[in-house]
Amino acid sequence: MTIDALTISDLGKAFRSYRSEWQRVLSWLGVSVKPAIEHWVLRGVAFSVAPGEAIGIVGQNGAGKSTLLKLIAGTLRPTEGTVRIDGRVAAILELGMGFNPELTGRQNALHAGGLMGFDRRALKEVMPAIAAFADIGEYFDLPLRTYSSGMQVRVAFAVATAFRPEILIVDEALAVGDAAFQRKCFQRIEAFRAEGTTLLFVSHDTETIKKLCSRALFIKNGHLALFGPAKIVCDRYEQHLFGNQASLNAGKASVSVPAKFDPSLTTPACELIYGSGKTEIDSCWFEDLEGQRVNVVEAGQHFVWRYDVRFNEPVDNPVFAMLLKTREGIALYGVDARQLDIRPTSYARGDVVTVRFELSNCLAPGVYYMNCGVRLDHAGGVEFLSRRIDTALLRVIEGAAPTVAIGLLDMEARLSVTVSSDTLVQQR
Repeated sequence: MTIDALTISDLGKAFRSYRSEWQRVLSWLGVSVKPAIEHWVLRGVAFSVAPGEAIGIVGQNGAGKSTLLKLIAGTLRPTEGTVRIDGRVAAILELGMGFNPELTGRQNALHAGGLMGFDRRALKEVMPAIAAFADIGEYFDLPLRTYSSGMQVRVAFAVATAFRPEILIVDEALAVGDAAFQRKCFQRIEAFRAEGTTLLFVSHDTETIKKLCSRALFIKNGHLALFGPAKIVCDRYEQHLFGNQASLNAGKASVSVPAKFDPSLTTPACELIYGSGKTEIDSCWFEDLEGQRVNVVEAGQHFVWRYDVRFNEPVDNPVFAMLLKTREGIALYGVDARQLDIRPTSYARGDVVTVRFELSNCLAPGVYYMNCGVRLDHAGGVEFLSRRIDTALLRVIEGAAPTVAIGLLDMEARLSVTVSSDTLVQQR
């Protein structure tokens, strides 16, 4: 009989206020004392996870996801119910929490590792590996107060994953840090999973959860709204956010109409704007072919990238351009007016033009970044009149009949398998 890696039974957490500190102390001693205020943030949650499973967790901010993770990690005590864990848990919730800014990275690694339950001798043995993974050079032996936030993240993740846990909890704290280091972190997570580690993964990116996880939890208002196959749960969660609320409450299987606009996909904090100032890109957005603003499109559906350009000076023959990238910064497709043989035009000061790129969509489900810009091509080089880098997010969701199993593109493969012999040719 296989023992579950994690079993949650009727789990609940309430935050309570008492009329006096004496009443609080009595409650700690097991005396029944009625609190003045009782706020339940999680209640009645029950599920189990098999060893080696990857489980996604979705829910709106404030739904109780972080509280659930902290109860599993042991940093919070449940008010009711139980958490049974088979093995050691590593939780990557708030990276760097508990670090001392006056200690060096090495000293903080020893201190934080000890708080996580690692043996000091074992920590010293793996310290070279921690330093190598963090890859911050001589800063590892300098006080933490001299670090950038990205350097702190590197040390924190290297310590939290210094030893392979039986259960790994990853919250969206991993979204910080540079793209290359994020990929390095996910490579380590993938290696742990290949060795049998159970993964609990919290993200608002439902497409990533559908790719990474076999099952998912939907936490709603502190309760477990749904637990099942990742795609079904993620579709129901998106339906809750943007679709027919009544059909969600009914709990019946129904066809979810994909939302076309997700207000959470706001202008990224990493957006970069620069240029000579001769033009300004006032606004930019995605549309469907009917002209409706969108930022969520189904794979296979065409979409439009548009932006408004205001001319602050007269400009002859500007070149309008766009570039689509992955979250890791990999350029997927870029094109400009010159490449598309658009006739050069001169513009006067005060002119405002709308640039419209209609794009086919062979993207695999995921989240992508869009750039736009206006430039002049001179004999001696390029002059950027205005440019916006990583200015908008586009989410691609599964279409009607996806063929992509892994990767960034859906190339709509068609497969034939032929069995041949001297007398027989059979096509399947």
